[in-house]
Amino acid sequence: MSVRSYVGQRLAELGEVEEHRFFSGTDEGINFILKLPGRNYMRRPLLIGAHYDGPLHSVGADDNASGMAALLELGRRWKQKPPRRPVWLVAFDQEEWGMLGSEALARKLNADKQRLKLMVSLEMLAFTSETQRYPHPAMSRIYGNRGDFIALVANARAGLMLPGLAHRMGQHVRTKVLPVPRAGRDVPDVRLSDHSPFWDHGYNALMVTDTSFMRNPNYHQMSDTTDSLDLRFYSSVIDGLEESLSTL
Repeated sequence: MSVRSYVGQRLAELGEVEEHRFFSGTDEGINFILKLPGRNYMRRPLLIGAHYDGPLHSVGADDNASGMAALLELGRRWKQKPPRRPVWLVAFDQEEWGMLGSEALARKLNADKQRLKLMVSLEMLAFTSETQRYPHPAMSRIYGNRGDFIALVANARAGLMLPGLAHRMGQHVRTKVLPVPRAGRDVPDVRLSDHSPFWDHGYNALMVTDTSFMRNPNYHQMSDTTDSLDLRFYSSVIDGLEESLSTL
């Protein structure tokens, strides 16, 4: 069974799944969208996404099976106990080829004038390390030198939500926040996931991440396997996501 078929089937176990098809060159991609109602259907939806494609020549346990599995688990929990507002769970295709799936969906939603409360990209959630690098060396004085936290990276418009989200996440896992101006164009490393097309199309969006290659030496390598992950940390991240996003 292909990854695409598996992801579509798993989401379909939770409800009716829409297929958003897009073309890049001669290739067709498919984003899967599951819309959960929430307790108050009048509120703007929260869109939570993770890419289900992986890099070539890599097992992809952290990148991005960890994000996809978290998306499915959140869907399972919210199916049983609906969150405050509607939630759209999106499995994005072709992230590794330049965020093509998320760009196609963000462009369509913008053209349709669809409002969102927030877009959240789940991008590598399960790796911890004794060491931590940053896009700017001075950041180590603020965030520390240990890779033992989950990061919330948001554009300026979504920055006002960061304190509340980080506080609720922090009840479960060490959480650091990074608000970035100008849609992250001054720090290109923070744009490398499906949130950045939503930034570019004017949406509030954030990335939840273990900081990827700034921490994980297995990034895009065959060594990116399940046994390299910190599963206790990962479980705490999912619990934190459920609590912080359910009442947003």
